Amino acid sequence: MRKLILFCIAFIVLGNTYAQTLFNYGNNNVSKDEFLKVYQKNSINGKPDMSEKALREYLDLYSLFKMKVKEARIQRVDTMSSINYELTNYRKQLAKNYLTDEQMTEKLIKEVYDRMKEDVRVAHILVYSSQFVQSKDTVQPYNKIDSIYNAIIKGKADFAAMAEKYSDDPDSKKRGGDIGYFTSLQTVYQFENAAYTTPVGKVSKPFRTQFGYHIVKVLDRRPAVGQVQVAQVLVNIQKSKGDEAVQEAKKKIETALAELKAGANFEDVVKKYSEDKFSINEGGVLKAFGVGEMTPSFEKVAFGLKKPGDISEPVETEYGLHIIKLISKTPLQSYESLRTMIKKKVENDARSQTAKDLYIAKIKEQNGFKEFNDNYQELLNKISVLPDTGKTANTFMLNDFRNMNKTLFTFNKKEYTQFELMKFMDNLTRGRIMGVRSAVLKDVYNLYLNNIINDYQEYRLIEENAEFKAFMDDYADGIMLFELMDRNVWSKASKDTIGLKAFYETKKNKYMWEPGFSGAIYTFKNETTLKEAQKLFSKKDVKDEDFMKKLNTEENPDAVTVIHGRYEFSKYKDFPQSELIKGKFTKSKKNENGSYSVVRVDDVYNTPMPKSLIEAKGYIVAEYQDYLEKKWHEELRAKYPVKLDETVFKSMVK
Repeated sequence: MRKLILFCIAFIVLGNTYAQTLFNYGNNNVSKDEFLKVYQKNSINGKPDMSEKALREYLDLYSLFKMKVKEARIQRVDTMSSINYELTNYRKQLAKNYLTDEQMTEKLIKEVYDRMKEDVRVAHILVYSSQFVQSKDTVQPYNKIDSIYNAIIKGKADFAAMAEKYSDDPDSKKRGGDIGYFTSLQTVYQFENAAYTTPVGKVSKPFRTQFGYHIVKVLDRRPAVGQVQVAQVLVNIQKSKGDEAVQEAKKKIETALAELKAGANFEDVVKKYSEDKFSINEGGVLKAFGVGEMTPSFEKVAFGLKKPGDISEPVETEYGLHIIKLISKTPLQSYESLRTMIKKKVENDARSQTAKDLYIAKIKEQNGFKEFNDNYQELLNKISVLPDTGKTANTFMLNDFRNMNKTLFTFNKKEYTQFELMKFMDNLTRGRIMGVRSAVLKDVYNLYLNNIINDYQEYRLIEENAEFKAFMDDYADGIMLFELMDRNVWSKASKDTIGLKAFYETKKNKYMWEPGFSGAIYTFKNETTLKEAQKLFSKKDVKDEDFMKKLNTEENPDAVTVIHGRYEFSKYKDFPQSELIKGKFTKSKKNENGSYSVVRVDDVYNTPMPKSLIEAKGYIVAEYQDYLEKKWHEELRAKYPVKLDETVFKSMVK
């Protein structure tokens, strides 16, 4: 019994050690652990200042923060529709980082880097097929690519010849389908997979991307060459002018090469001969690039240069004739240095769907997901007979589906019916089905199903993932405090006209006009306009509107500009004070840009005077906001008095 009592006492002591209350605000406790966690998270450079002064200053701010959060919940700010809408959007965006199979994501990141170690050169044949056509319309393109594939693998046809004859890729077909070397993340995922999983010299089976049907032949593999930086001299070839232009370009590039071989400075030759407007001012230097980023013939020569300073013979591309100088070569960087970049690209690449699909499949299995295909087909049959001509073409009425209450799928012990899917579709499409009916229903069904699963998982994340919950709590506190600040300070300062006016009366002698003048400053584009204006100045009762309308024409819309205002002598230096006479125009003054200025003085003020509320409103509102915020803080501190445990506080000081 004695041991048991001692154990309980020890447990209580330890419990108090790990959950020590640092301070109370009203009837609410804040532990030392909570305070330190927030303080360290918000410290600059991750090195918190543990001095007594710094800790007390932050404790004052944090206690006030906790009071505001408490007050926001008492005022039910968290139930506002605008707050909930913003929180929902944030939750969905944040959850994207969590609703995926982490192991698969890591595997995909590693796959990218492993592939980046090797450059692969392929040729391909494309048979175009839109992803938006009826499924029956994909049969012909598939049959075409399949027949090409069979002819090649049976030795009845040459790959390059078939590419030149049949490929729908206009760029590569001229080269027998050859697209040169590339590496991971440079093409769509399906194409990359075919290239990296097909042996050298072999042809892949037909596969589909968003561009259509492909087959690829792997021509070569090599260790990654990394990146190269070069400078170039480019001479354009105006092929539309015939052989004469081609010969002229060749003569020019050969002259440039001869000067380089004779010892001329590369930058000087660039300035003299290069026609690349983007690099000529940089000495011909281009940004560093890797494989698959430049045209194949240019890339081949650039990577073929051995030592920095080596210069190539002229090479022809579709852009013209080039002389290439090697500046530097950089090998593939380490996995650690590239991982963050690869992860971002994987998350925005089609391969990320693989991780998401695995995650969704796992959640389905865990929650007893079951589909009822017959009920889905029944719904599709009804949609398929909707009219596609006439006034009601491609539209549906939701009420026509109200009695379709058969189950489409079950998830987490809940049934989801045909009509519920149609309600989702109606909200999504506004009652219109544009495109292939079967494809549209399938896409909407998958979207609906994923929404159901994602919503379920998002709410579970809040319950099960401490990091996710912390992010959500921080964001919720932030937007609630923003709303509370707007109510008590920002909007109140602008809308409380009586309070603002009364506050102004106590401060108006703080915001004073210095001696100065009021009037109009005229700026004339040139001397001709000035002389025309001076004729009008001599007339009485000429309004500025009429004045500007006469001088600012369609041909010369900015001949004159006029600015009205009040100006202080100490800050206005364009004209001497002696020339600023009430009821008079000043003499003209020529400005540095060739324009002319004239001032019309309406009134002169020789003694300081208070600015009106309108004139000082920006300053008064800002000061009134500060006043309201301080007053609000005082009210909060009175409502939630802070009691600090000095012993616990001192234990944090270092």
